[in-house]
Amino acid sequence: MIDITGLKKSFGAKKVLNGVDLKIEKGITLVIIGRSGCGKSVMLKHIIGLLTPDEGHIYIEGKDITLMNEKEVYSLRKKFGFLFQGAALFDSMNVEENIGLALKENTNIPKNEIKDIVEEKLELVGLPGIQKMKPSDLSGGMKKRVSLARSLATNPEYILYDEPTTGLDPIMSDQIDELIKDLSEKLKVTSIVVTHDIFSVYDVADEVAMMHEGKIYFKGTPKELTETSDTLIRDFLNRTDKKL
Repeated sequence: MIDITGLKKSFGAKKVLNGVDLKIEKGITLVIIGRSGCGKSVMLKHIIGLLTPDEGHIYIEGKDITLMNEKEVYSLRKKFGFLFQGAALFDSMNVEENIGLALKENTNIPKNEIKDIVEEKLELVGLPGIQKMKPSDLSGGMKKRVSLARSLATNPEYILYDEPTTGLDPIMSDQIDELIKDLSEKLKVTSIVVTHDIFSVYDVADEVAMMHEGKIYFKGTPKELTETSDTLIRDFLNRTDKKL
C-alpha cells in the first residue's frame, strides 16, 4: 500500500501541494483528476522520489521514502514503472534499445535474454516485431505503447501514468485505456493514472481521487463521483464533458 500523509510542496512562492492525504491500496487502479496546476503530476514525482517534499511523508509498503537516502530511493524505485506524458523515448535509439535500456544498465541479464524480454513486452502492448524501428518512425499512439513496454521491462509492482492519452485521438485514447485496464488485470499491478480525460475514469478506474488547490478533495468510486451533488465536482465534470 502507498500511504501519503500531510504532503506539502512549494516552488518559490507558489504552493502546489498543500497537505495531501491519500491511501492507495495494492492491486487497484486509481485515477487522479483535477484542474491543470492542482498538483497531480507533482504528486506522482514525489511518490517515486524525483521530488522531495517540504513537509509530509510517503509510506510505500510501510517504508517512508522521504527518510531514505539516495541509494535506498534508487532501490525502491525499481518497483515502479513510469509512463511519462511525452513518452520520453531516446531518438538516437531504436525501440529495442529504448525498452531494454534499464535492464542493460542496471542488471546482469545477458543480451539475448534482454531481447526476449523486449519481445515479450512489445507483445503485451500490441506492437510485435517493431524492435528495429526508431521513435521518429512511430505514431503518437505507438510511442505511448513503446514507453509503456519500457516501463514494464523490469516487471514493476506499481505503474504510474502521467496523462497517458494526451495528444491522442479518441479512438487511440480508448485503446490506451483498454491497455491500461488489461495490464492491471493480467499483471496484478497497482496503477496510478493522472489524467484530464474524464472518460478514462469510467473506463479504467477502481477508485478516483479529485485534487483541488493542492489537496485531495474527493476520493471514491467512479459511480460515487458521477452521483455526487457537490457543486465543485459537478462543475468540473460538466465543463470537462463540454470540452470533449
